[in-house]
Amino acid sequence: MKPLVIGVAGGSGSGKTSVTLKILEQLDTSRVLILQHDYYYRDLSSYGGISPGDINFDHPDSLETSLLVQHVRSLRAGNAVDVPMYNFATHRRMSETRRMDPHGIIIIDGILLLVDRELRDLLDIKIYVDTDADERLIRRIRRDILERGRSLESVMYQYLSTVKPMHLQFVEPSKHWADVIIPRGSENAVAIDMVVTKIRTLLGQ
Repeated sequence: MKPLVIGVAGGSGSGKTSVTLKILEQLDTSRVLILQHDYYYRDLSSYGGISPGDINFDHPDSLETSLLVQHVRSLRAGNAVDVPMYNFATHRRMSETRRMDPHGIIIIDGILLLVDRELRDLLDIKIYVDTDADERLIRRIRRDILERGRSLESVMYQYLSTVKPMHLQFVEPSKHWADVIIPRGSENAVAIDMVVTKIRTLLGQ
């Protein structure tokens, strides 16, 4: 049986990872592979010497989605893939990759997951996590400062110059393609239970 592929999309800081973890609590995790669209950010060298501060990392072109599509197709065919590893502090891909084997369930998350039609068509269940903009901004500030070593000024500049405009242009409209929209993220136990029930149904459980 081909793997069940689930996409979890939503704005930066919307709680996609938390929703994924809540879903995992009700599944056999040994059967689940987690992929992140973020793994596929293009290396800084592909920008021809442009400074990271001048790069729009929130535009679909900043991600090598074609490689993710290739990997999802390979996994669905039962083949292992070598997934890139990305360093957010240096904006570069690491020299090593991460070998990932096919599993019965593949969960992919990313802000722009539903934007690309070719990728979208590979998803059996498309989820959009819909969270208030203020809450998303607070979470992003906390993450970028504590986990990625960014300054508050750089986080706010990026948010106003690219994150918010790209959210309005690409991310928000992409929820049109979602099968399930989950307001309030991981706090929405009813919606998550419905998703888990659907997963079990598709798996024949």
